[in-house]
Amino acid sequence: MDDTNFACTTCGQCCHDLRLPLTITEAIDWLKRGGQLELLCEAIPWPVEPEPDNAQAAYKRARSSAVMSGTLPVRVSIILAAAFAGACPNLRADMLCGIYDERPLVCRIYPAEINPFVPMVPQNKACPPEAWQTTPLQRQGVLVDASTYQLVQQSRLATQSETPLRIQICRELGLDHAALANEGFVIHTPDRDALLTALEQCCASPLPDDESAQWTFVSNRSMTMEALASVGAVGYPDQRTADKAFRYHGFFPSSLDNGQTSVDKR
Repeated sequence: MDDTNFACTTCGQCCHDLRLPLTITEAIDWLKRGGQLELLCEAIPWPVEPEPDNAQAAYKRARSSAVMSGTLPVRVSIILAAAFAGACPNLRADMLCGIYDERPLVCRIYPAEINPFVPMVPQNKACPPEAWQTTPLQRQGVLVDASTYQLVQQSRLATQSETPLRIQICRELGLDHAALANEGFVIHTPDRDALLTALEQCCASPLPDDESAQWTFVSNRSMTMEALASVGAVGYPDQRTADKAFRYHGFFPSSLDNGQTSVDKR
């Protein structure tokens, strides 16, 4: 792995057209500031427990909740995302953050990666070339900036501890559709007031997971729909219908043949 330097140039490029993963506390604050929040849901088939030494599976398990899809045991992961087109609503005209002291963890951590299984690649970031020339960030793939390292650990712990609350929020709001992991996301955009109430209520009165809860997969790929059906899961083809309460954001072109499917590319 290469060494990586980084020093912010305050260009503001990383503060545009984003879905920012938030902790629950950050999500509550974001909504109270008038921002929009989305719930991004993906699910992994989990018919058997992986081997104990499977570190990547252990990481996914700790950040997902056990439910069912038909007769198939699955695990659902939920991201609370601040969503905006164009500039972040907190970005000032001088390209500085208007809530700098209260900015979300993910903003404090950038450009480092939170997921230990995702490498940090400068070419995939929005920063200009001059941002990568001075202050040490990583050496041989290991974070050497102590503050960033601590924030990454804090973010990982927050996501893990909040996992039961996130599935409870979905239960409170009646959200039960997810995409197949690594294929896309189902994006739920609940009413702001209803979501804020659910967030605050779940924090005040946490409940145990309901592992028998039924979830439905959504996909725009015929081979995925067939594979899910073959293992007893419940699938729903992505379709543009006026009464659909969610959007499907797929990573692949649609292969369904009903002429009504599409991928949300926003």
